[in-house]
Parts: sequence; structure tokens; C-alpha cells
Amino acid sequence: MGNRPAELRALLDSVAGQHGDPVEVVVVGNGSPVPDVPEGVRTVELPENLGIPGGRNVGIEAFGPGGRDVDILLFLDDDGLLARQDTAELCREAFAADPELGIISFRIADPETGATQRRHVPRLRASDPMRSSRVTTFLGGANAVRTKVFEEVGGLPAEFFYAHEETDLAWRALNAGWLIDYRSDMVLYHPTTAPSRHAVYHRMVARNRVWLARRNLPVLLVPVYLGVWLLLTLARRPSREALRAWFGGFKEGWTASCGPRRPMRWRTVWRLTRLGRPPVI
Repeated sequence: MGNRPAELRALLDSVAGQHGDPVEVVVVGNGSPVPDVPEGVRTVELPENLGIPGGRNVGIEAFGPGGRDVDILLFLDDDGLLARQDTAELCREAFAADPELGIISFRIADPETGATQRRHVPRLRASDPMRSSRVTTFLGGANAVRTKVFEEVGGLPAEFFYAHEETDLAWRALNAGWLIDYRSDMVLYHPTTAPSRHAVYHRMVARNRVWLARRNLPVLLVPVYLGVWLLLTLARRPSREALRAWFGGFKEGWTASCGPRRPMRWRTVWRLTRLGRPPVI
């Protein structure tokens, strides 16, 4: 968004300092000018804010249609910082060793404390962030994706704008036979924050949860999935204002177009269940 030039420069320096072959970099200004960047870094400035998935899709296309000019794409939040200099090499090695691996989710850690928030471990059993594992979704601001995934299943759902776009892509990738890993040794430093800092958080989380189900789940699972999330939301006892925004988004999710519906196979439902996260929670 162009409002963190110092943090962006630190991130770019951490990418430039990676061991092995140089990492080609594109910075997308999502409705804002791009600050000064080092020589060799390409930039794209969009006239309007397309949202997180829309902006990342533009970044993908900067590497050729569907990103086909490269084998792997890293997505890194502009206020993050790669903690180690071997992260790019670890990515190359992981994808080379497993041809079915489609997506890697990095561990996000606070730069001051080294702690990883529970919500940043993309599995239900999240008490040990140092344990790497196969997972069913990934973190949008710290990940690596094999470009063949985009070739097969398409890009991120731009209409989501913010929230749950990663899970939408993850479910489509898993349905196509790809695997997703959470790697605790691939670390992005990122200040501890609360997602509710975004004014649109509660509305978009609810709307996109409905869209996620409508687009991807077998029809029998749609009410189960959304019913579980409704109960979980109420159990967390949000404020009256937050709850009003949440229900407004929930209603919008049913009345607004969510894009094409491509329900996953029941075989994929079973696969998600075996991985520890059945698509009802």
C-alpha cells in the first residue's frame, strides 16, 4: 500500500541476501505509488486497490501468463523480513524433492520475541509451531507456490478482496492432487498484529466464508460448514458492532455472486479429513 517504505526496503534487502541463484523481484503498488526500490527490482503501480488477491494476481502475471516464466513464486508481506539467508534454497530443494508438492507455508514469527501466533499455524493442532507438517491451507503473506498450480487451477479469487483467498486456492490445489506443507524452518519475521485491525475484517471474513463454501464444497457440506462457523463466531462473544458487521457479511455472501462453483470431489473431502482438517471446520 506504499505506507511502509522502510519495512519494504528491509524485506527487499533480505531477499537480495538469499544464498544461491538471485531471486527476481516484483513489487506491486496496489492503488498507490511504489517507494524507491533497489536497482533491478521491477515495479507495477495499479491505479486502484484491487485487494490482496487481486494485487497478488497482478504480481503473478508479471512473470508471464500464470507466472510460467519461473518455476516458483514467493509471496511476502511488505512489512515482513526473511529471517534466514537459506530460505530460497530450502524452497528450491523442497519442490525438487517432491514433485507433488504445490505450496509451502512459511512460519511467521515476531521479530522481537520469536513467538508464532497460534492463528499463523495453518492446522487445528497448532500448539507447537516448530513442528512441520502437511496441511490443508497456507499463510498468504509468507508462502511459496509452484507455478504449475496456477496453470492447473487458476489464480487467487480476486473478488474476495481480503480474507480466505488462500484457503480457496488451497482447496482447489488439493482437489487437483497437489500437496501443501507447513515448514517451521522457513521463517518470515513479522510484527505481531491482530487481523481485526482492518476495518472491514468482520464483514469480509463472514462474506468470504460463505463464498468459500458456495464455490468449493459439495452441497451437503455447505450448511454444515457454515453452521459450525456461525456457532464458533457466537462462542467467541464478539462485540455488538462486530457481530452486526459479521451478519451483514454473512448475508452478503448469500446474495452476491461468488464466482464460478467447482465443488471438490468427495475423495478430496476424505483427503482433507485424513490431513486433520475436514472441510466442516
